[in-house]
Amino acid sequence: MAEKTVIDAMWDDSPIDVSTEVNFIWSIANKLRGPYQSDKYKDVIIPMTIIRRFECALAPTKQKVVDQYKANPSFPAKAMYRISGFQFYNTSEYDLAELVNDSDHLAANFKSYIQGFSPNVQEIILSAEKGLDFNKQIDKMDKNNRLLSVVKAFSELDLNPRTIDNVKMGYIFEELIRKFSENAEAGDHYTGRDIIKLMVNILLAEGCDDIFDDGKVITILDQACGTGGMLSTGYNFIKRYNPSADVRLFGQEINPESYAMCLAEMLIKGQNAENICYQDTFLADCFKGTKMRFVLENPPFGTAWGGKDAAEGVEAAVMAEYQKGETGRWGAGLPGSGDGQMLFLQSAVDKMDDTFGRCAIIQNGSPLFNGGTASGESQIRRWLLENDLIEAIIALPNDLFYNTGIATYIWVLSKNKRPERIGKIQLIDASHVYHKLRKALGEKKNEISPEDRTRITKLYADFQPGELVKIYPNTEFIYREYVVMQPLQRSYAITEDSIQKMLSDGALSGLYDEAKVNELENAEELTGKDAKKLEAYQNNKPVFDAILSALHAAVSDQVYLSPSSFTPILAQVLASITQDKKLLEKIADGLSVMDKSAEVQRDKKGNILYDKESRDIEIVKWDESIDTYMAREVLPYVPDAAAFFEENLSAKKPVVKTGAEIPFTRYFYKYQQPVPSEELEQHFLELDLRVRVFDQLAGERVWVEERDVIVIDKVCPEVAVEPRVDLHHEKVLPVHIDAFGVVEVVGEEL
Repeated sequence: MAEKTVIDAMWDDSPIDVSTEVNFIWSIANKLRGPYQSDKYKDVIIPMTIIRRFECALAPTKQKVVDQYKANPSFPAKAMYRISGFQFYNTSEYDLAELVNDSDHLAANFKSYIQGFSPNVQEIILSAEKGLDFNKQIDKMDKNNRLLSVVKAFSELDLNPRTIDNVKMGYIFEELIRKFSENAEAGDHYTGRDIIKLMVNILLAEGCDDIFDDGKVITILDQACGTGGMLSTGYNFIKRYNPSADVRLFGQEINPESYAMCLAEMLIKGQNAENICYQDTFLADCFKGTKMRFVLENPPFGTAWGGKDAAEGVEAAVMAEYQKGETGRWGAGLPGSGDGQMLFLQSAVDKMDDTFGRCAIIQNGSPLFNGGTASGESQIRRWLLENDLIEAIIALPNDLFYNTGIATYIWVLSKNKRPERIGKIQLIDASHVYHKLRKALGEKKNEISPEDRTRITKLYADFQPGELVKIYPNTEFIYREYVVMQPLQRSYAITEDSIQKMLSDGALSGLYDEAKVNELENAEELTGKDAKKLEAYQNNKPVFDAILSALHAAVSDQVYLSPSSFTPILAQVLASITQDKKLLEKIADGLSVMDKSAEVQRDKKGNILYDKESRDIEIVKWDESIDTYMAREVLPYVPDAAAFFEENLSAKKPVVKTGAEIPFTRYFYKYQQPVPSEELEQHFLELDLRVRVFDQLAGERVWVEERDVIVIDKVCPEVAVEPRVDLHHEKVLPVHIDAFGVVEVVGEEL
């Protein structure tokens, strides 16, 4: 466990205060009021922040770059990188402060200044396809007399990397994103650093001895990288752990603002800009052929990959990839088209190094249990379990994200399990391991403190069962779906009740269906097929009526205990109407009920027939025998029941009856004794009285019915006073309730 102590100690958990910078930037945003709605402030603020960050970074070498460009405008870009000290540069003589000095030509000069940046930066700032399309905003600000004040304000903002390192800048970017995204949908949530640190801590807690090697090349991928928080956090940790490591970061992002911020910081870090891609992960794998040592992700929840809600081209791309089978990214199956979380899961596995790959990915509750046995979700879970890819699943506290309070989980995936983990999955309930924030940040009311992170990491690394940890073999979550039926034993009778039951069950709906006829007759327009169907119903109506008339005429109390004894009677009743054997069988079935006193029906070979109406589904764990299960769960209640496993994988449309689910909460359920009814009654009486008291308070004496209590709501004018009612002694105390719910008596008993 000494290793875990080192890991925890390596984190820099000292508070990082970005309020000065963020408040200053936010004050600039207020200058846009009028021409811009508040939700559009980001169109200006994010590009300007990035521009100023680049400018501050380049300041020490700016003149050398300008001089070199003047001397040789064709000087190679890569050589210019060496002069600037970064993988970008700016050849313009302008900076933001200088632009302000020529306000009459500010817009034109500003555009020229941006054109002085190296092509990779210009793409971030100017590209309409995968950048911020900032020239539009320059024109808009200029037209509405906002450009000068905005440029001047940003020229005074210190974003120098030597005073504001990448970590702090990341917090600034992310706080801005949070402010701009407070009304975003739950699936588009920004991941707080407390969560990311926990993910990295868990991921690197074991199976990572190789990262100590001198000059070790370590790859980290995030396929929904946002502003790059996960990549940066993983990078910082590993570099503290092994300063000689060559940490290479890879990311894909589809939100243009987030992509721009991420790419900007990656360039300042000295990362290869080509490894940060503006691309939908559903559409393409930008790093085909590259396997990753670590994958860190928080993909969006509830993002459609198919149907009308899917982005253009996504469904076709996903289906094309799926057709590749095991050689593609979705070889295990496709989840429901309305949520692509499990596509990210599979893609993460595909990208993990085949020998050492490890992944931490955030999911909501759906991937644990959604879908029936044959569903894509179930088969993906089964594939993950059968291939022993799931190392642990950790339940996180609610209210941990800035714009959603839903339950979330960290899935830890590994192709490098330590021996004692092989064939097993660890469930950790960390849903109550958190600290309350003094002030909520959007939906975020809780945080994972350093102490919480240490505790959760230890629970994970110790790998010992306990109150918060359950360990099971993978087969615990794989099951077979059996059909259980009772022998076919039915009695037959022609009664008014049995006739009504037959009609309700739809035994004659193929012959005539009144509801369907009404629907077709009232349709505005009929297809040729529907017209023929209506004509057939109308032609069959006389036969339908004749059958019902004959049955009503034959009503009796006689009960028949076998089809052989009843079928001749029914045939005789309907002889003048129909001799269709299949129709007679349907009518006989409709007139029958399950009856254990009836004859057990058999086929021509003497095999027992089973009643499909008694059909029930039983879910049996993979490693439990069906005989054992039946003896325990079924036969004590239905002694003659039989189980059938109806899987057929060789069929044209395979019938799959083996699936998987991980009902996480069930394994941590604790029975709670119901509150006695007497206590509930007393509680309701107290609530009722309190409500009636407050409803009647009006700054004067009031009478409370049934309790003979006199209440005065104000004794001290300077404080808000509310009554405290003592039901047992029928008295009232004037009290003051402060903002924290603390009650203080402020007057004498009345």
